[in-house]
Amino acid sequence: MTTGASTPQQTGQSGQSGRPKRSALRRYLPLALAAWLVLEIWLLTLVADAAGGLAVFLILAASFVAGAVVVKRAGRRAFRSLDEALRRGTAPSSGGGSNGLLMLAGLLLMLPGMLSDVAGLLLLLPPVQNLVRRRTEHVVSRKLRGATPGSFGDAFQQARIHRPDGKVVQGEVVRERRDDPTDEPRPPLNR
Repeated sequence: MTTGASTPQQTGQSGQSGRPKRSALRRYLPLALAAWLVLEIWLLTLVADAAGGLAVFLILAASFVAGAVVVKRAGRRAFRSLDEALRRGTAPSSGGGSNGLLMLAGLLLMLPGMLSDVAGLLLLLPPVQNLVRRRTEHVVSRKLRGATPGSFGDAFQQARIHRPDGKVVQGEVVRERRDDPTDEPRPPLNR
């Protein structure tokens, strides 16, 4: 016996009542991660059988150290370009994509496994970086073009202020400064 108001059931794309249809990414990503993990373990056991356990340990340790060096260099380069941009008072240059890909390559190198090491080494190559960067920019721009007004993707395109009468006004928020003795002066952001 149930009490209270009944709630309407959601309908999926097939018209049947129940949960909405899941995307292919959400459906197959756990399966792909499990297959990747099994393949990594299998490759490590093959290398251990051929070269020995000490060799596998040295390979994993060397790839971890190399990945840490790559992440550290990419992070330093990113912070250096951000610091220079803040000193000039301009926006940071568009080189953040290559630093991000270098950090991803370093993280892949740091993960234990042969496939992740190969993927990390491939991402260190400039032609592969350019290919991945172009493909990512294409996918992101296509998703943003297809974003419906009011969706999360639309928030990246434009900031808006909605008035109670329904009009949409583009603008920015300006904070009024009141002379309050408890307010402490803040240092400028462009030091």
